[in-house]
Amino acid sequence: MNQNHHIHRNCLRGILILSLILAAIITPAIAGEKYLYGSPDLRVAITGTNEFSPGEEATVTIRVENTGLNTVKIIRSDIVSRDDRPDTAKMALVSLASGDAPLTTKTDPQMIGDILGGDSATASFTIQFDEDAKGGTYTIPVSIEYTYLSSAEQHADDFIRYYYDTKVVHEDLQVVVKPDVRLLVTDIQTDAINVGTEGYVTLTVKNVGSEDARSATLKIDRSGSSPLIPTDGSAFIGDFPAGSTVTRTFKVAVSTNAEPREYPLSVYAEYKDRNGQIKTSDPRTFGVITGDKIEFTAISPRAVVSPGQKTVIDVEYKNIGEAPVYRATARISAVDPFTSNDDTAYLGDMAPGETKVARYILNVDSGATEKIYGLDSEIRYRDALDNTQISKTMKVEVEVVPREATIPPILIGAILIVVIGAGYWFYRKQKQQ
Repeated sequence: MNQNHHIHRNCLRGILILSLILAAIITPAIAGEKYLYGSPDLRVAITGTNEFSPGEEATVTIRVENTGLNTVKIIRSDIVSRDDRPDTAKMALVSLASGDAPLTTKTDPQMIGDILGGDSATASFTIQFDEDAKGGTYTIPVSIEYTYLSSAEQHADDFIRYYYDTKVVHEDLQVVVKPDVRLLVTDIQTDAINVGTEGYVTLTVKNVGSEDARSATLKIDRSGSSPLIPTDGSAFIGDFPAGSTVTRTFKVAVSTNAEPREYPLSVYAEYKDRNGQIKTSDPRTFGVITGDKIEFTAISPRAVVSPGQKTVIDVEYKNIGEAPVYRATARISAVDPFTSNDDTAYLGDMAPGETKVARYILNVDSGATEKIYGLDSEIRYRDALDNTQISKTMKVEVEVVPREATIPPILIGAILIVVIGAGYWFYRKQKQQ
């Protein structure tokens, strides 16, 4: 029994050994491969538009494509396959410069990793175009630094030495700055721009862009919460070629709450471009200095009146503002215990610093309390644009004092009769002597 068992085990062992021998004979060794030729070949292009406007901040996406090919490959059982292909651009680093283009690159060089032959990768850069960039086509340089497998030496079935080189590829891309109209304010003149009034702003602007504007209209607009508010802010200028200059006048109102200092306004142009499309230029902000508000003050001394009298009072007004006024009329408000049938007076034109006198007739009630009263007074006038304006209310002081003692007219007549009679008697007596 044991002998049969041993014979069976030996037979199975023989069959297993024979199977292994046959497998080794039938199954070939695993083959490896290597490339004799090939290297990365990189090309760059901008994805999306390459047209931009002056002053624009944009993101430019650059596609890097590896068109490198491996043309000869050897496959043998004694070759160990390489980890990298020679046409792979490893650890590619993309840099973008401004070159001669009117722009600034705001993004650092971008690492885009490994790019196999036939594949591509992208890198994005933020660029800022100059506000005064001229229209045209510009070249921006791109550089790509990468590492590639230059060669590999196999020293044994399990040992390979790799040799890598680093290379920098320089390529050029083109960007287009679209022509446009850009304004430069070269001169500002103002007339009667005072707080609380309306005046004129005269602008001289130059088209410093590269687009010839057609059917152009120059417009000014309020800048944010500025107290300067255009009331006639549009002027047609027609053709406005690049490099030309125009001068136009606009009407502007100044808020009554403003202070006398410099405030902003915006100017822009609406026009037709070379293709007949309606465009609007970027607004340009400029400053306008406003003068102080137009004000008056009553500088005459306090008027003195008595109860029960009709009195003429003179009030002297002074223009203490920074602008002239025209066809001014003064008015006084007669309140109890005063009445008046003549409470207005014409002053005429008044330059800054000039004074004029107004004459009023006041009736004082007989029961008026003896004290100092403040009567409201104001001046209505025309500003430089012939708009009707009313000044702030001023106080005119009037003091009521007791009436001076007087002799009744009848008593005066009687005294005159006595004096005349006495004189006549004295004259006759002297004549009789």
